[in-house]
Amino acid sequence: MRAVDLIVRKRDGGRMTREEIDWFVAGVTDGSVPDYQASALLMAIVFRGLDDEETLWLTDAMVRSGDRADLTALRGVKVGKHSTGGVGDKTSLVVVPLVAACGALVPKSSGRALGHTGGTIDKLESIPGFRVTLTSEEFLSQVSAIGCAFVGQSKTLAPADKKLYALRDVTGTVESLPLIASSIMSKKIAEGTDALVLDVKVGAGAFLKSLPEARKLADAMVAIGTRAGLRTRAVLTAMEAPLGLAVGNSLEVIEAIETLKGRGPDDFRELCLLLSAHLLVVAGLAPDLDAARQTLDAAVASGAALDRFRQLIAHQGGDAGVVDDYARFAQPARVEHLASPASGYVAALKADSIGRASMLLGAGREHVGDAIDYGAGIVLRARPGDHVDAGAPLAELHVGSEARVDQARALAASAFTLAAAPPTRSPLVLDVAA
Repeated sequence: MRAVDLIVRKRDGGRMTREEIDWFVAGVTDGSVPDYQASALLMAIVFRGLDDEETLWLTDAMVRSGDRADLTALRGVKVGKHSTGGVGDKTSLVVVPLVAACGALVPKSSGRALGHTGGTIDKLESIPGFRVTLTSEEFLSQVSAIGCAFVGQSKTLAPADKKLYALRDVTGTVESLPLIASSIMSKKIAEGTDALVLDVKVGAGAFLKSLPEARKLADAMVAIGTRAGLRTRAVLTAMEAPLGLAVGNSLEVIEAIETLKGRGPDDFRELCLLLSAHLLVVAGLAPDLDAARQTLDAAVASGAALDRFRQLIAHQGGDAGVVDDYARFAQPARVEHLASPASGYVAALKADSIGRASMLLGAGREHVGDAIDYGAGIVLRARPGDHVDAGAPLAELHVGSEARVDQARALAASAFTLAAAPPTRSPLVLDVAA
């Protein structure tokens, strides 16, 4: 079998067999297929696509390229949650302890930030002492004890995906729905859970800009999960404006804690409850969304969800005192206010611009090795639909020690569009694929 034959056939619109895909993925994993040929095949896939069967075979081959988590020692329903990423998206920080407090087991693997979208692991590491590297024994023991744990993504789960994604990132081949679907689902299947809810972001601040494109991806991932025996549901949610008010690591953790306390911004709180409700339903722990919502509301009102988050922090070596004393988090060098240039309604708020401005303040990284300032970021003081007076605050800039403040301020200011009349409100949830 030769890589060049697969490249030519896919270039000309042909399809690959399961055996050929297995051979290709094995060759990428062990290095016998060189990067230049792997990249050429990836480019052919971008232009010619993969059919449903090829996509499923590619996903399965990537799952089998490494280890598969063994969660059989955990008694109970194991559930997973994944987001395609967005600005201010800290839902996992709420959903994981909340769903665990309602009886599910939530062994969560998460990633770091790169670019203008934040990473859950970076956010958790803003909690002093929080440890995201756990042994398999520690991980299983913690999930068994309190129902949840967070760890960084394992290097041994779907290693072929890591190699292929690194190539896609530098060869302009990221934008392929079959490749995106197989990349996400290979990791989720390898994590070994029983049920999965996907939050597929749509809009200017997300990777997927259009609803039809997002629907195709959601349908593909649900089909892959279902055929692999993983009960899967996808919720398509808007990402035009940032989610919630806080963008930045410790700021987002604080907003998540406030939400677990029954407060927090309406849009963020509602999405956390909705995703959690879908998780309880697909896990078989609630008959429908209404019943799930009642269970979840009770867990928040009783303090059970917040207590579960306290336990999670303590089990992973963090300072659980941050739950009641936000001064224990890293603080910014200073806080500056972005004032409205005129009176009017906020007609639009570009999530990607706010995300990039937050990164310039020190909250994110442009390159893999960049350091993060945990106290840096942006707190929004006005959102689409709000009326503001001239000179009133649009946002707080939490400035890091090495921030590019002038660039960040200009970018944040450009994110706001003011108008004389209020905008039409758009729904947060756009569709559900199951």
